[in-house]
Amino acid sequence: MFGRIHAWHRRHWRDRSRVEKVEFQSRLIWRCTTWFFFLSWEVPFVLQGLRHEPLPLALAAAALVTGAAQAHQGIRSHRAALDQYLGRGTAPRRPLLVSLGLCMASLALVAALYAAHGLNITDLTLITPYLVIPFGMTYSTVTAPWTFLRRFALLALPTVAVFAAAGVRGGRLLALALVVALSGGWILLMARCGAWTLSVMWESDRARETEARLAVAEERLRFGRDMHDVLGRNLAVIALKAELAVQLAQRGRPEAVAQMVEVQRIAQESQKEVRDVVRGYREADLGVEIEGARGVLGAAGIGCDYSGPADGLTVEAQSALGWVVREATTNVLRHGDARNVAINLAVTEHTATLVVENDGVPERPNTTPGSGLAGLRERLSALGGTLEAGPAGDGMFRLTAEVPR
Repeated sequence: MFGRIHAWHRRHWRDRSRVEKVEFQSRLIWRCTTWFFFLSWEVPFVLQGLRHEPLPLALAAAALVTGAAQAHQGIRSHRAALDQYLGRGTAPRRPLLVSLGLCMASLALVAALYAAHGLNITDLTLITPYLVIPFGMTYSTVTAPWTFLRRFALLALPTVAVFAAAGVRGGRLLALALVVALSGGWILLMARCGAWTLSVMWESDRARETEARLAVAEERLRFGRDMHDVLGRNLAVIALKAELAVQLAQRGRPEAVAQMVEVQRIAQESQKEVRDVVRGYREADLGVEIEGARGVLGAAGIGCDYSGPADGLTVEAQSALGWVVREATTNVLRHGDARNVAINLAVTEHTATLVVENDGVPERPNTTPGSGLAGLRERLSALGGTLEAGPAGDGMFRLTAEVPR
């Protein structure tokens, strides 16, 4: 049994994102709540004090079967209603009508059981709130809150009619009507507020992804603008001087050689300027990246510990390891479900080794190598360094980078 639970945990839990886990947990709570009320409220109160006569026994069995059908149908319709609320489907009109029909049938059956002296008024009052929960959870999710409260309160009218026909009178009948009407507020807090919380979390998650894409797009625009500023003017001058050199060469003028020498000089300067731009774009400071990682991970609720020297590395080594920290942080936020990240830098006489570990490795990692890690390997190999990344056991993911210092 425990092996099956562990296998389920690996397949269906560890590979989910944080928002997906919260949604799964919320849906599970709603399902369990529906069945909990059926098993702990309707079943005991229907069975206790039940007279062992044919009619009460038949009515009790029918009420319990209908109540179980209510729980099953209520969970199905609420699942569809939640998908519609989160923008993943359409409103479950037919399941909602079926749930309403089962609700009215359950009210009629427990009223008939009361009339057959198989249920006392106290138990009837306690059972009634459960009978409206499965339908109310779905209806509260697909309807505006105030509209739901007004319309759900009207459910007290057919309830009064059914219980009055069963012989409930006076203050007891009013109490039952109030129980039904006021149950809408509790249902609204339980179902609609939870759905709203999930909606806000999904919007926040999408906003974070959009912000990351915009940051990448902005950096690309900046790089493109810098390259245009560097190359645009020089390429225009090269084109003009090359055209002039062609015309001079066609006339047999010796000045053509001087113009081509000038073209060569401008081309070499442009090449140097492009290298400077790319170098500035590619360089990253290790200390800045570590502090940035701490801030970003802390904002996401992930602890980050760093140990290692503050200096002693060349500019090239710091830049390469800074990019390692940046890529590792990005992977933790996007692909894992870590709670803690440990960054350790060890410097020896000839090498510097940076190890980044987190406890959020998915049980089924993507076997396709990402472009981020491939780019890091190219960057480190240019310096004579190496990069290794993969699961390290016990749910840990380890990224190890080594470069000459």
